[in-house]
Amino acid sequence: MILSAARRARTWHKADYDLQRQQLREDAKALEESKKVAVDQVKGDTAKFFSDVCKLKPFWYQLELAKLYRENQFLAVRWPRQTGKSTSIGALLLQDAYENSDLYIGFIGPSWRQTKLNIRRVASFCRNLPAGEVHVQKTRISFSNGSVIEAFPNNPDTVRGNTFHRLYWDECGFTPNDEDLYDAILFTLGTTNGKLIASSTPFNSDSLFWKMCNHRDYSDFARHHFSWEKALAPAGPLSPEMVSRIKRQFGEDPARWRREMEAEWAEDEDVWLPQSLIVSCVGTVKNCGEDLQEYSPEESYEGEFFGGLDLAQTRDYCVFCVVERVNDRLLLRHLKVFQQPTKYAHVLGYIKALQDRWGGFEKIRVDFTREGPSIISDMETAGINNAEGVNFSVPRKSEMASLLKQRMMDQRFFYPLLNWERPYRGDICTELNVERYELRKDGAVGFSHPNGTHDDVFWSVALAVYATVTMAPEPFLAVVPR
Repeated sequence: MILSAARRARTWHKADYDLQRQQLREDAKALEESKKVAVDQVKGDTAKFFSDVCKLKPFWYQLELAKLYRENQFLAVRWPRQTGKSTSIGALLLQDAYENSDLYIGFIGPSWRQTKLNIRRVASFCRNLPAGEVHVQKTRISFSNGSVIEAFPNNPDTVRGNTFHRLYWDECGFTPNDEDLYDAILFTLGTTNGKLIASSTPFNSDSLFWKMCNHRDYSDFARHHFSWEKALAPAGPLSPEMVSRIKRQFGEDPARWRREMEAEWAEDEDVWLPQSLIVSCVGTVKNCGEDLQEYSPEESYEGEFFGGLDLAQTRDYCVFCVVERVNDRLLLRHLKVFQQPTKYAHVLGYIKALQDRWGGFEKIRVDFTREGPSIISDMETAGINNAEGVNFSVPRKSEMASLLKQRMMDQRFFYPLLNWERPYRGDICTELNVERYELRKDGAVGFSHPNGTHDDVFWSVALAVYATVTMAPEPFLAVVPR
């Protein structure tokens, strides 16, 4: 049989193969050499380094920050949201590490997860540096000139044992035990006369970050601050449409707008959970024995778990919270905010999957004010055990909110520094700070939240904490005729 040309075996020529490999090696070498030439040409020029290496459009405030960084040892950075605070500082420190030899640069923040994200952000810029001059790992970036950028957990004892030339403290204002950490940082910078950059969105006014930005005892800090108006396009990345969207999201919560978009301190007097209390319960090695990280819903865990389910479908969000009791402390392990419109079948399926992976829940408290006992029956039908309904009456809400606040004041409830982008942009500290209270004429405490904001996360967390105690019957009052 004669094979057709299409099916005839192809002849392999080793010489051609070797030639192609050699050509590829030479092309790769030429590419790396061109990268090195390009990077060397922008040495000392922050604007060019940002645009050519980091692929960032350098705005006026980033170049102003670079000048302050070069001229000062201590720097407090206070920018509005969505203006690239962490990204800009990471790019600035990358340039410093690449252009100067033997620098040890530390990254730290209130949560280990967030600090690793900052390292990952810097690592993404490294692909535009010559491959032989940088080595990227999960928590460490090493350079051929001896410089190193490394992430560290929020633990003063761990930080104190190092010697840094530069240290970046992200979200300084949300760091519990910030004074202890600052003392440790000063020790690590003392022998090198090193630099400290502290950045944050303003939150509680009794924080160390407030002092860095305002107090005369911290006048050695250079301070960089601007409001959202100065970051509108083309002077910055904010578009009028984006600002309008953020304003709608914040609703009638001027304090949050002032904090996040004007980068100023603000707190309503009638908030149920004060900002300083909220920050003190961000779980770290120092205050709860571990740097708390959220459990993955895809992994299996063992523990004494309790759940809180705040139900909603269209106007608000359905939220499920899980806490674990460890000795006499409660640790928030998982928080799920469901997309709108919410289908309860999807919610119940999610909880059932968690129950099966995590060995079950001791108790799940559910807000059934609107749906009634039928939602508990639906959960039982779906195979979810130990669900119990809670009617959100005024006395019951006061009981739950008071228990949550007491556990936080007693330092018996801790949570990781969670933040999320979907279904809306939020973070755990802001969500816990949203609930307002007022003393009613009948002596009861009423709860509310500003229009345009959401308190679903607050009540889901309160329900999960409430699930750890016995629920007494609600008193029934009736008028007895004479």
